[in-house]
Amino acid sequence: MHQNDTIIALATPSGAGAIAVIRLSGPEAIVMVDAFFKSIHVKKLASQKTHTIHLGHIIEGSTILDEVLVSVFKNPQSYTGENIVEISCHGSSYIQQEIIQLFVRNGARIANPGEFTLRAFLNAKLDLSQAEAVADLIASDNKASHQIAMQQMRGGFSNEIKVLRDELLNFASLIELELDFSEEDVEFADRKQFEDLLARIIKVLKHLIDSFSTGNVIKNGIPISIIGAPNVGKSTLLNALLNEDKAIVSDIAGTTRDAIEDEITIEGIKFRFIDTAGIRTTDDTIESIGIKKTFEKITQSQVVLYLIDASKVTTETIQIFNTDIRKIQEQYPDKQLIVVANKMDQADQSFIETSFVYPHTLFTSAKSGLGIDSLKTKLLEFVNTGALRNNDTIITNSRHYDSLLKALSDVQKVQQGVDAKLSGDLLAIDIRQALYHFGEITGEITSDDLLGNIFANFCIGK
Repeated sequence: MHQNDTIIALATPSGAGAIAVIRLSGPEAIVMVDAFFKSIHVKKLASQKTHTIHLGHIIEGSTILDEVLVSVFKNPQSYTGENIVEISCHGSSYIQQEIIQLFVRNGARIANPGEFTLRAFLNAKLDLSQAEAVADLIASDNKASHQIAMQQMRGGFSNEIKVLRDELLNFASLIELELDFSEEDVEFADRKQFEDLLARIIKVLKHLIDSFSTGNVIKNGIPISIIGAPNVGKSTLLNALLNEDKAIVSDIAGTTRDAIEDEITIEGIKFRFIDTAGIRTTDDTIESIGIKKTFEKITQSQVVLYLIDASKVTTETIQIFNTDIRKIQEQYPDKQLIVVANKMDQADQSFIETSFVYPHTLFTSAKSGLGIDSLKTKLLEFVNTGALRNNDTIITNSRHYDSLLKALSDVQKVQQGVDAKLSGDLLAIDIRQALYHFGEITGEITSDDLLGNIFANFCIGK
């Protein structure tokens, strides 16, 4: 890790814009910018207070590159814990590159992906889980994922882990002390208190592990397949949900030949809808491929919307629909199935409503918008929004999930050892392993490979 040099990168998105922000961090950041910055009030940046902004020009020789605002953040009161200078210039790509290359020629180095946040972690401004939350915050595209990332970045998750780790560490120290006085048969660690602590740790770990499924859904969105026979209104329903004409709508059966995907956000939760080809027997080669893909998409979905053309439901066809629904339930038992009786504006409403009595049955007219809000409400029922409302800690990171599973396994081994009245030296082995996995989450235990893998996924200027 090279922390003695000064790094530079564009902190705003690449390309032309109104303004751009160029960030430098390192021991020479202020001195380096000072050499090429001419304040309109003839100020020297090195003598200015931290967290101040100064108007002036970036000048190379006799050439004025741009009129800029320069923000000064002095260590340790900065994001990275180092001296930071941010240059706000006009958003011309040419100006951006000219300024960056100026400082590269004079000793700065182009930052690696995530290197600013890496330095913040190495300088103890953030723990590792908080650093990862920065990337999640940047990537958040809905209210729920933003809320989770903010909670983690504020240290909600890492604080919870730190408390558990500190308590376990205290008992580990007492057990290690017992080993030092093994010949005197003394007991420093109260076994009843230790058992209570282990039970509490296991409960918290299980709760955090269980939250991963909710977190994963919130972070990546809930995949939903829209299936049914040709011309039941799948594409029209997708358009109604998206409130735009994304899918081609036609009275001709087999119009949709391939899966069409798009996303919407309902009350802060992202849903990924997949409009599939109609399921039927066909000799059309292209359409057959589309139908095959339909079944593939179902396996990738969490929720299946099975559409029925309510205008064509008769006493004779009810049995066929019942059979189809039962087949879907049997073939995909792990999928949430919602039966949607569509085209209700053209159907015998009382007959349809008494014919379909499944727990998740809705009656809609995608064309007129009837029942669309009820469908959205039903979809929200499949997400644990209560955890969000209560501001509970929710796990979204697979690395954290893996470490929590390993920590839980080790703590359960300790509990089993206590129940079996094993000696302190045997208990200490599993306790140390649990502490190791706790430390992996917050970054108290790291490796260069681990840090490299994490920060490689960051954007360059963060």
